[in-house]
Amino acid sequence: MPPAIPEGLISKELKAAVKVAFIDSVIKGTWGPEQVAALKLILVSGDPRIAWIVSDLMRFVHDPALSVLLSDVASSLLGIGQIQENHWGAVTDHLIAWDIPAPPGYLDAKRAIFISFVPGWDKIFAEGDIDWRHVSWGGVKIDDRAYDTTDEPCNCIPAADNPEVSSAEDATWLKDDDIVFGIAVNGEFRAYPRRIMEVREMVNDTLGGRHLGIPYCTLCGAAQAYFTDGLPTGIERPVLRTSGLLIRSNKVMYDVNTYSVFDTFFGTAVTGTLHKRNLQLRQASVVTAEWGAWKKAHPETTVLTEALALGRNFDFRSGRDKDGPIFPVGDVDPRLPVHEDIIGAVTASGQPVAFQRSKAVASLTKGEKIVFENIRLLLDGGGVKAVGADGSDLGSHQAFWFAWSQFHPGTALWPE
Repeated sequence: MPPAIPEGLISKELKAAVKVAFIDSVIKGTWGPEQVAALKLILVSGDPRIAWIVSDLMRFVHDPALSVLLSDVASSLLGIGQIQENHWGAVTDHLIAWDIPAPPGYLDAKRAIFISFVPGWDKIFAEGDIDWRHVSWGGVKIDDRAYDTTDEPCNCIPAADNPEVSSAEDATWLKDDDIVFGIAVNGEFRAYPRRIMEVREMVNDTLGGRHLGIPYCTLCGAAQAYFTDGLPTGIERPVLRTSGLLIRSNKVMYDVNTYSVFDTFFGTAVTGTLHKRNLQLRQASVVTAEWGAWKKAHPETTVLTEALALGRNFDFRSGRDKDGPIFPVGDVDPRLPVHEDIIGAVTASGQPVAFQRSKAVASLTKGEKIVFENIRLLLDGGGVKAVGADGSDLGSHQAFWFAWSQFHPGTALWPE
């Protein structure tokens, strides 16, 4: 049961306590009697909105005793019982699920906390059409390297600009059952192996004469492709990078030239100069398939080279994420298991729809038709994509159910 929420501004005393406990402590790198006293004032206030700032600090705390102390304060403010484990995650899940409002001045406080740990975020935390309550740290630093300098090392998840490619025939390092993300643009085909995208998570490429920004969120199981050309006059090609931040377990990407933040799931600029221009990038379909099936269907395909894989090949769903989302997401739509694979698309009327991949593949393999409003599903290279009634690309992609359903809360589900 959500707690009662006070309205209006917070008192000067509470505002000062917030500064001492959550901002001064990270700037000075200390936690002492002043912070303990301030935390008591915050506890006495009983204002659940302050729990958002408690949560933000908790994300960066490594001291077990301090983590428990902050957890107890947040739990008391929210009126929930004492949390025994995963303190930050449990607190934040409650905040999201109950949609607790942020306190006045929240962005300034959050920004001060976050940039104390990663100074490169100073341009990221800006006003815009983004719910900063839901933004958390993904455990890595920002990739702020300029375009076409991705061969330089970084203490970040390293994007790849203009990656080297080879023919399918020369890609002997790939096994037929390796997962790839296939993209087709203007009759040209390219495969982006998952074992590369797991460690790069962002590629800026050119295919079929078009510029693309291709984010892959390992947490959401979603590879997407956005056209980064053909934009309104005066807008240069956005160069997409990983910020190191998450929003409800989905990576937060940004343009390294303008520091405009994008909603990764929708391709919409939500802060910065590109937000002021109302920029929304159009998607190209991404087909998740096995390499053997993809190259058989498209023998002319090119594929990223092995050197880009950095020697790692993860299957997070069977390891790190096997017990569900590892970052807070709030409530999850119960109609499917959280890690069920779906093919997501949006109809001409604006209705988002998720097609359960396993059942779609079974139906299409038997020759059955799958149609939802103007959307038609097709098998492509061992994967599935959505096209319009005229065969046009609808920018579909595969994702985990929890991710698609939380960013499209009104989604339809096939089969119902």
